[in-house]
Amino acid sequence: MTSPSAVEANWPGVRLHVVTGKGGTGKSTVAAALALGLASRGQDVLLCEVEARQGIAQLFDVPPLPYEERRIVQGPQGSGDVYALAIDLESALLEYLAMYYRLGRAGKALDKFGVIDFATTIAPGVRDVLLTGKVYEAVNRNRRHKGAREYGAVVLDAPPTGRISQFLNVNNELAGLAKVGPIRHQADAVMGLLRSALSRVHLVTVLEDMPVQETIDGIAELRGLQLPIGGVVTNLTHPVELDGEERDLVLGRGLDADVLRADLQTAGVRPTQPLVAGLLEEAREHAERRQLEDEQHKRISDLDVPTYELPRLAGGVDVGGLYELAADLRRQGMA
Repeated sequence: MTSPSAVEANWPGVRLHVVTGKGGTGKSTVAAALALGLASRGQDVLLCEVEARQGIAQLFDVPPLPYEERRIVQGPQGSGDVYALAIDLESALLEYLAMYYRLGRAGKALDKFGVIDFATTIAPGVRDVLLTGKVYEAVNRNRRHKGAREYGAVVLDAPPTGRISQFLNVNNELAGLAKVGPIRHQADAVMGLLRSALSRVHLVTVLEDMPVQETIDGIAELRGLQLPIGGVVTNLTHPVELDGEERDLVLGRGLDADVLRADLQTAGVRPTQPLVAGLLEEAREHAERRQLEDEQHKRISDLDVPTYELPRLAGGVDVGGLYELAADLRRQGMA
């Protein structure tokens, strides 16, 4: 088997990996595994979230993350570390006010009077500029930023596909609201990064009709906004127990019950009627599911983008499971 380190990464030069997907497809898990996989190539990686769910902390079994970059995984020798950041709107806006308007204590006073909530409610585009602006700053650091950690890559656990176009298209959301000034400048800078060769938007799906359709629609919307598409990750896949010929056999005339009884007897198993009937039913259900999944596989392959697959882990996702998924992404070249 080819070792993960021997597989060339598919995204050389990309520094911002945006991960989105329909709710329930495991996009946060994929984002975490991608961060681990990228770090295993010897670079420090920042994993960010913007939905105030503390999903990163839960996945890595660490305390809730503050609004600061905190190391959550120390890589072995030859690997990088994974840092995490939970970007909350209030802290991002206070940082913005301090940076551009020198409002330190005054900014906090505004927050007490509810001005921040009011401003971001009537102008939701401002909210997304602030959230993505922090990611922009992390991607664009260099040695001139004193004391700031530089990252080889930033992975953003972004909002679901239903909101991803609005979230990333910050320029359009600000149209008519801020035509000049610092926040307009920041929006332009963020869009410049998102549309550049430094960024890719990856989409996570499962082999079901609605998530696949949302992935197809999401890719069309992102392309319309000139945002660079990365890969599609099919998550939570089942092991393939039947090949295409066997599947068609089960769905066609069905398995021969007498042959199954003989095979069970050869294996030393008593072929009772309930056992035989149960095995035949299980085979039929598996074949039907496999047929539906094959149809969804075809729809994904027709998208003409790089595709990757991650298995459903029998024991659920823990830190050990994240490392397994990261190794899978390395073997497939995504990380």
